[in-house]
Amino acid sequence: MAETAPDETAPDEAAAMAKAPLAGTTRRIGIDAEELAGQSFPYQHDISLVKDIDLMAATPGPDLNWLEDVELLSEDGVPAVFDRYSNSFLKIHFPIPAGREDEIARKVLIAHLQAGNSYGIQLKRRHAKFPQPALGPWVEGSETVGEHWQPPRLEGWEAPTGH
Repeated sequence: MAETAPDETAPDEAAAMAKAPLAGTTRRIGIDAEELAGQSFPYQHDISLVKDIDLMAATPGPDLNWLEDVELLSEDGVPAVFDRYSNSFLKIHFPIPAGREDEIARKVLIAHLQAGNSYGIQLKRRHAKFPQPALGPWVEGSETVGEHWQPPRLEGWEAPTGH
């Protein structure tokens, strides 16, 4: 059996420690919109806030393909829809009527995008590199962002000569 110095960790033991959660924390692969925003939103809890959303009217142009790909999924055992603009799940906390799962998931996502609550949409103000509607094509007349993007500069840093 190989011995290790008192303050060294055997490679197998280090690998096991890396996989174990730290005390008081949990390990998960996914992240949800509530964690990114630090809150949940009313349309995640109340079906009456999404029931009247007209998906056809909310869809930009005649192409519904992107919306057809949106379906009800599950995150942490809770019904959820995936927001690809923030790469996170948006959980749905109200009972969903049978047979309307995908419709309700799409309506919750549209409510989220139109309200500008998607973390990906919020990042546009600072990081959009080309002009585009702040709230996406889902909100007619949305403010344009990304018209004056400048690369971020680290204070006190100079580019090496020759670059």
